Amino acid sequence: MLSILIPTYNYNISALVKEIHSQCTKLNIEFEIICFDDGSNSDVNKKNNEINKLENTYFKELDKNIGRSAIRNMLAKSAKHEWLLFLDADVMPKSAQFIQNYFKKINASYEAIFGGFAYEKETPENDSILRWKYGKKYEEVDAKKRNLKPHQLIISANFLISKEIFIKINSLINRKSYGLDNYFASLLKQYNIKVFHLNNEVYHHGLESSLTYLNKSEECINTLLWAYNQNKMSVHDNKLLGMFLIFKKAKLHYFMNYFHKVFKDPMKHNLLSPNPNIQLLQVYKLSYICYKDLAS
Repeated sequence: MLSILIPTYNYNISALVKEIHSQCTKLNIEFEIICFDDGSNSDVNKKNNEINKLENTYFKELDKNIGRSAIRNMLAKSAKHEWLLFLDADVMPKSAQFIQNYFKKINASYEAIFGGFAYEKETPENDSILRWKYGKKYEEVDAKKRNLKPHQLIISANFLISKEIFIKINSLINRKSYGLDNYFASLLKQYNIKVFHLNNEVYHHGLESSLTYLNKSEECINTLLWAYNQNKMSVHDNKLLGMFLIFKKAKLHYFMNYFHKVFKDPMKHNLLSPNPNIQLLQVYKLSYICYKDLAS
């Protein structure tokens, strides 16, 4: 009935798997949990291998790194059930009824169901505060609001999807880079996949340092711009891409390009500080995409 798929890389997934396994067992449902490490060759995998002792649970280390989309395809094709629950390695269910909440939606009129993201209330250390503040403001969104534009806020760290649909959509993504959720969301909309959002969040625990997150944000924008320039995102609900296209049509992207060149360092100084301005991060992203567009 349900295959729970967890791609990981140098991360201890023992606690997550044990929680998911316990919830599935209590429900007395037919399930399997499959976890693949994407070629990290990490000592952490000594701990991860212990989950093989759990019934219907499998952990495997890949010989080489193949990337997020490819490892998800591999997991999906390894699954024996019709419904796939994808979870990132660095999450933890918010609810003790997490699996039950998803299970109730199986065989409903939806093809993909997104549970959402949550962040702990306590402010983290200064080193990762940028990621936490962004997540609290822009990713921790009630399902009622997410369902107004169901293809806009697609976070693939926690979602249930038909195996047939996932393989059809994800097989179209053959790029190995960070930030492909935007492209995945665009494909879901392009193929008219019935998406539903549910308040069934996972806590995001693997908060990167502010510098790492800012670098990943730039990489995500590079991927977004690549997808647009390759005519792969003609149909989308992406806010940043939409704003960029408005600025480009009005020729204001030249100004934002200049703005980025002049104010990049002062903006980064604030964003990497103990008290980053999240609105400034949005300005940084918009100016960066204009800069990268004109530099290409």
